Amino acid sequence: MPITISLDPARQDLDAIHGILVGTYWSPHIRREVVAAALRNSITAVAIDDATGATVGLARVVTDRATFAWLCDVCVQEGWRGQGISRRMLEAIERHPDLQTLRRWCLATRDAHGLYEKFDYRPVPADRWMEKHCPKERWQGGGA
Repeated sequence: MPITISLDPARQDLDAIHGILVGTYWSPHIRREVVAAALRNSITAVAIDDATGATVGLARVVTDRATFAWLCDVCVQEGWRGQGISRRMLEAIERHPDLQTLRRWCLATRDAHGLYEKFDYRPVPADRWMEKHCPKERWQGGGA
């Protein structure tokens, strides 16, 4: 099935992307307006089914566009997985001209280590990283 990978913000279908993200383990019940703000403030690759125009995957990068990037929200809808779509989105993002001077990329995953290892990601010592979780009420909608 032919797929187009686009980095063009005009090709982002907010409703489709929101629909994909609410089905993930990391963004259940995320509010649509939070997704909209995240897309505005990130570099995003979308995978689009050429036959229907439907968005079937996305990968997002939060970055200062100079030294650091956090790769997140890499997901492909069921039925489209296993066709190399995530790999193609990551390749497109890594070629983005604003990301060529980065010193460090990071990500968090619980189930896709094999994919990211192909892009030279490696585990880091846990004692180097710290995190802070904000209350779900800040980003989730009802039904949480």
